[in-house]
Amino acid sequence: MATLHLIRHGQASFGRSNYDKLSDHGWQQGRVTGRYLKQVMTPGALFRGDLERHRETAEAIAEGFEADLPEARVDAAFNEFDHLEVLQRHRPEWADPQQMAADLGRAPSPRKAFQEAFSESVERWVSGQFDHEYTETWAHFCGRVWQGLETALESAAGVRDTLVVTSGGPISVIVQRLLGLDDKQALELNAVMANAGITRVLYSGSGTNTRRTLAGFNSIAHLEVESAKMVTYR
Repeated sequence: MATLHLIRHGQASFGRSNYDKLSDHGWQQGRVTGRYLKQVMTPGALFRGDLERHRETAEAIAEGFEADLPEARVDAAFNEFDHLEVLQRHRPEWADPQQMAADLGRAPSPRKAFQEAFSESVERWVSGQFDHEYTETWAHFCGRVWQGLETALESAAGVRDTLVVTSGGPISVIVQRLLGLDDKQALELNAVMANAGITRVLYSGSGTNTRRTLAGFNSIAHLEVESAKMVTYR
């Protein structure tokens, strides 16, 4: 069987004007991941979403790997859902960044207040009761992620180890389908996923004769060996 390694992007720039860029810490997480991968495998294929944090994480991994990696194949199927739209459909007033900053600034813990509001926003989106308000519904998001996975596996036929740099949402959707979890459980997975964590999927076959098995979820040992401070979740 071959292995697909789903890598969540490094820490993005939470609270900055451009969240999509990696923080300095996120770049270091990518380099640490690259050094680890060099010790355990020779990747035969590399895929990534087309967000900036996906591109930068793949570049950081390549820096840490210190050897040629396969040219990254870009597929928007591995992109995260539009978290700003999901948040603003639940809290329309937060379309104004200054209003959001002011509201969070009055909370005892701004990060906790944001996380609670974001969780409520995602639950609203996933419920399906307000699908007409969203550019991409939860059902469509799940479908395009899984189709992206199948396309990647077909493209990487014969490859022993394939890397996919993506986000927490797509990884949660893939694990949900592999384990037959409900939507609530999938959201809970997303909440505990670490930056640069690695989820492994064993696979074989094609068409109707396929096997997809979860072999590991959110592994962070390669980060912890470097430093406990290397592990972040937002």
